[in-house]
Amino acid sequence: MSILIGPMKLHLNGHKELTSHGEVKEIKAGKLVYIPIVACTEVCVKKGDYVNAGTMIAKRNDHFEVPIFSSVSGVVKGIEDRLHTSGNQAEHVVIENDFKDTFVRPFEPIDPDKASKEDLVEFMKNAGIVGCGGAGFPTYIKYRGAKGIDTVLINAVECEPYITADFRIVDDKLELLVLGTRTMQKMAGAKEAIVAIKETKKDLIPRIEEAFSRYENIKVVTVPDQYPLGWERTLIFEIFKNRYDKLPSEIGIIVNNATTAIVFAEAMTLGRPIMEKICTISGDGIKNPSNVRVPVGVTIAEIVESLGGYAKDEVTVIGGGPMMGKALTSDEASIQNASNAITIVLPDHEEAIACLRCGRCNDHCPAGIMPVRINDAEKAGNIELITDLRADQCIECGMCTYVCPSKIEVTEGVRRAKAMLLNK
Repeated sequence: MSILIGPMKLHLNGHKELTSHGEVKEIKAGKLVYIPIVACTEVCVKKGDYVNAGTMIAKRNDHFEVPIFSSVSGVVKGIEDRLHTSGNQAEHVVIENDFKDTFVRPFEPIDPDKASKEDLVEFMKNAGIVGCGGAGFPTYIKYRGAKGIDTVLINAVECEPYITADFRIVDDKLELLVLGTRTMQKMAGAKEAIVAIKETKKDLIPRIEEAFSRYENIKVVTVPDQYPLGWERTLIFEIFKNRYDKLPSEIGIIVNNATTAIVFAEAMTLGRPIMEKICTISGDGIKNPSNVRVPVGVTIAEIVESLGGYAKDEVTVIGGGPMMGKALTSDEASIQNASNAITIVLPDHEEAIACLRCGRCNDHCPAGIMPVRINDAEKAGNIELITDLRADQCIECGMCTYVCPSKIEVTEGVRRAKAMLLNK
């Protein structure tokens, strides 16, 4: 990390007013759903099988165990290699929807007050709970064998522009947020829990404080409206003024997204896995920006059509938010269990010019690295310099590209440099 660093965070025009107060629109699954089964080593269904909503269709079983469930009832048509919202190709289970929405519980609910820590971790694993802030990391891993944890930090900051999905689901399901937070605190053996939220959420903050008021060891903390305060390193430093090497658990902290706590509570109370998502579909490239409740496996094209279509013929579709999401080559990618947003914007055709050596990308990098030097090293193919410059520490937040006055796609260069390190 650089010794001389700048503010490392910035207030962005979030455009959140486009979706923050409108109704959450229901999107129904069409004739076919395409459920991504990324990294799954065990597919549990075959062509011609009938599945219910809630049937386990695949299971990741490499270093992690993550079951994936059908979002609809119907007949399995097969497995297809399709575009994923990460921008890569991935296998998808294709299910022909019978529109009966027959749901069969894949597991029974659990009483978190009576269950042991070990039972709750096992339940979380079997329920397929993953991080709902976009990354999709298996949540049970953070709690399995957790030791020396002082604080569970529930991240409701949602700092990316346009995205308001967390805000809406927290606003609608406060009691489930309380249950999920309390249970995660129990699983971690933590002395306290903290719910972090932007100070600009004036209407929601007192409601969250009231919801947690019965619990002395859970408090609500507000943070500035700056990007990327939703990144756990930046958020932890903002609240605790402390840093760590690889994982927050090194300093006694576990971080989980607020929506993750809520879907975990839904699984505990209803015996229901992640079969639908609340996602923000927003940007200047769509006619009616909205938060939607949509079954996993529905394509972006179907969602956009339900919302009235694109604003122009030429748009850029991004899987995720505009800063950290990936531009997609097609709108046939489908919603996955970790999706929280699709951003649709009008393309920017402004040409890049030569680097001005202004240092803004370095000053604003939350990881404290030097993006422009890494970008240059990647162009030169200098793997030793890329290693020395610690390109692996980049979180691909997009800040360097955002602040660049030369309009250079610095983030893409650093992303390629990280790939070079992985290939090495």
